[in-house]
Amino acid sequence: MSSQKESGSTENDQHDSSEASTPGSSSSGSPAAKRSFEPIPFSTSYDVPQTSGYSVNPPHRDRPVRMYCDGIYDLFHYGHARAIEQAKKSLPNVYLLVGVCNDFDTNSKKGKTVMQEEERYESMRHCRWVDEVIRDAPWVITQEFIDKHQIDYVCHDDLPYASADSDDVYEFVKKQGKFWPTQRTDNISTSDLITRIVRDYDKYLRRNLERGLTPKELNISFFKEQELVLQKHVEGLRNHIKKSVRSTRSDLQTEINDLKTELASVISFWESRGSELSRNFGALFGNNVRNLFSKRVSDGPTQDSPTKRSRNS
Repeated sequence: MSSQKESGSTENDQHDSSEASTPGSSSSGSPAAKRSFEPIPFSTSYDVPQTSGYSVNPPHRDRPVRMYCDGIYDLFHYGHARAIEQAKKSLPNVYLLVGVCNDFDTNSKKGKTVMQEEERYESMRHCRWVDEVIRDAPWVITQEFIDKHQIDYVCHDDLPYASADSDDVYEFVKKQGKFWPTQRTDNISTSDLITRIVRDYDKYLRRNLERGLTPKELNISFFKEQELVLQKHVEGLRNHIKKSVRSTRSDLQTEINDLKTELASVISFWESRGSELSRNFGALFGNNVRNLFSKRVSDGPTQDSPTKRSRNS
């Protein structure tokens, strides 16, 4: 289970790996993310899941089925909770045991945690789906551990997890028919949460300084503190400029729109006046012009044109 604790962000993301989704990616609006927030229904069936390469024993029906999940559970998040919920609801009657690895194993094999082991134990104890928390859980599950806790199924996604001694630490569990596969939850892991904090490190430092924490409590130097103060002023100035530009742009756009409206009104007015003037002109002078042309046509030419005289001569 050592490499299992380095797996990606899964419903059994007890292992909080860096293989999770791209840090900072916002997928809250994606269909996959929306599906991950949908409640997991309780199973009313004792059917075993479809698997490839191994079989799953039929579950007991005359007593609670003892299922086991394990992990580090640092910065307990909804990916952890959904993994546990999925195991709890996989059969109609489940007694769920959750093993939490201690600080020594985790720090030596995976790296430093944010929360201490007692905090991680206590966080898990408050999860509504957990019936029993096993402290100091083994890093790699063993047959002795399975027998001691009378575990019917070990719950985890069914990707192979290699260790120094095996290509898949769950191979012996699968051979016994005691492996119950679960599904991954994407876009969340402890590593992702830590990456978000590290990426916005200065912002969180400023936030805590503004809340009254001292540079000593935050483990930063005097120069770092002054840098953060300067950043705050620069950011405030930048935001003020952006706000002014947006306001100016908005005012200018309003002026342009008003001008367009006025021009349209003027054009419409003169178009209307032009039509009216044409009608009035026709009414005033139309008859005189027609009479003048009619008279000239009826009188005819007063003398022969040179062309006509030439033809007649």
